[in-house]
Amino acid sequence: MWKNWFVSLILIIVSATLAAVTASPALSERLKIFGLPLGSNLADLGHLIEQHILEFVKWQTPISVFFYSLLTYVLYKLYQILFSPLYFVRKQGDVGYIIDGNSVSKKDVANDIKRRRKAGDVPPVYPNGWFRVIESRFLKVSEVKYVSMLGQELAVYRGENGEAHVVNAYCPHLGANLGVGGQVKGNCIECPFHGWLFRGEDGKCVNIPYASKVPEFAKIKSWPSIEMFGLILMWYHAEGAEPLWIPQEFANFKNMRYQGYTEHVVNAHIQEVPENGADLNHLTHLHTPFLMSGADLRYSSKSFWDWIKHGWDGYWQQDEDNKHIGQLFLKHHLSFFGVEIPIGTVNVVATQIGPAIVLLNFKTILGTACMVHSITPVEPLLQKITHSIYVDGFIPTIGGKFLLWAEAIQIERDLMIWNHKTYIQKPLLVKEDNLIAKHRRWYSQFYSENSPRLTFQKDTLDF
Repeated sequence: MWKNWFVSLILIIVSATLAAVTASPALSERLKIFGLPLGSNLADLGHLIEQHILEFVKWQTPISVFFYSLLTYVLYKLYQILFSPLYFVRKQGDVGYIIDGNSVSKKDVANDIKRRRKAGDVPPVYPNGWFRVIESRFLKVSEVKYVSMLGQELAVYRGENGEAHVVNAYCPHLGANLGVGGQVKGNCIECPFHGWLFRGEDGKCVNIPYASKVPEFAKIKSWPSIEMFGLILMWYHAEGAEPLWIPQEFANFKNMRYQGYTEHVVNAHIQEVPENGADLNHLTHLHTPFLMSGADLRYSSKSFWDWIKHGWDGYWQQDEDNKHIGQLFLKHHLSFFGVEIPIGTVNVVATQIGPAIVLLNFKTILGTACMVHSITPVEPLLQKITHSIYVDGFIPTIGGKFLLWAEAIQIERDLMIWNHKTYIQKPLLVKEDNLIAKHRRWYSQFYSENSPRLTFQKDTLDF
C-alpha cells in the first residue's frame, strides 16, 4: 500500500514543481539566484511536456483515450500483483458454508448452522498462553483500538514512545470504554468521559483532572504484552499467573520482507485448528486436490484439475527442551499425471508456540519464507485465524503472495469441516491416528483448574 502512495506522491511533487516553474518566471529566477541553473532547464522541460501533452490530446479519438486508460489500469493492476503485498480478508459466512438460493444471506446461514450444530463435549474454551491482539502495522503511534477477545473487552494503544500496551477497556470510574474515543497522552491512555489518565505498563491512574489526589486503588488491569512476529501478543492465564514462557523470535525475521496478510473466521473450538497439524491422514484426503480445484468440498475432488495432485509426508512431535512447543515436519510434493515434479517440492517446518501461535518455515529453491499463523478466540466457539508472510532470498513478491494464497485455499477447505463438525472427546481412532491422541495430551497442558468452560444460557421465555 505504501508503495502506491509513494509513487503517487513523487508524481504529484514532480508535476507541481514543473507547473510552478513554468507558471512563475520569478521562481525560475529565484532558483538562478541560489546558483541553481536548473530553474531555466525545468521551465524549458515544463513547456516541452505541456506542448507534447497538448499535441497528444489534440490527436486523440475516444477509442484511443479508452485504450490508453485501459492500458494504464492494466499496468497499475500488474504493478499491484507483482509488487504490492496481498491483503485477503474473509468475513463470517464468506466461506465454509453452502448457500442455497439468494433469499438468505451468508451471515444468516452461518449463524443458523452455529445455532443448530451440536458443539460436543468441548475442552475449556480459553486456554492459557500468548494470543494475537492485533497486527503491529495496524496500530500507529498514539492510536487506540478496541478489541474483544478471550471473554475480555480490551483497549490496545501505542504510546508516543512507540511501545504498545493492552489494558481493560472499561474505566473503573463510571465504565466508559477507553478503546472508543480514548486518547493517548504521552505513554498513558486518557478516558474519553472524564479525562482520567492511566499508565500502560501497570494500569495505575496517574491523573484525575478535577481531583486533588489520585487514590492508590485507582487502576485498571494491564495485561502482559510483547511485540513479536509482526504481532502484538497478550498473555492470558485463567489463574492470573505471570507468563510461563516467552516466545522466541525465529532467525533472520527482521531481515525478511513482508508480503501480505489473510484473515478468516471459523465457528469452532480453538483446539480444532492446531489439531490439524497432528492429523496427517486428513492431508492425503482433504488437501490432495490441486489448488485450482477450489475450497468447496462438493467439487474440489471432482474437477478438471484431477491430473495435478498435492502430496504430503511428515510427522509431528513435542519439542524435548520446551514442552510448550510442538513441531510438524512436512514435505510437500506436486505430481502431474502421477509423475512427481521437483520444482513442486517444498519442505515445511511448522513450530507451534503455545496454544495459538504457529510459525511455518518454507524452504524452496528460491529461498526461505516464513508464515505467521495465529488463532484468536473472539467468543468461546468463534475464532479469528490470520496469516502473515515474510520472504527472503530471491523469492519475489508474487512468490510470497502465491504461498499465502495457496495457504488460504487449503485452510478454506478445513473451514468447511470445522464450521459443521462436532467435538468428540473420545474419538474412535485407529493406530494410524496415534498422533492425534498425542497432540491432545500435549495441548491439555494449556488448560488449568479455572479455565472457563462452555456454558449455555436461555435468553428468552420461549419453550
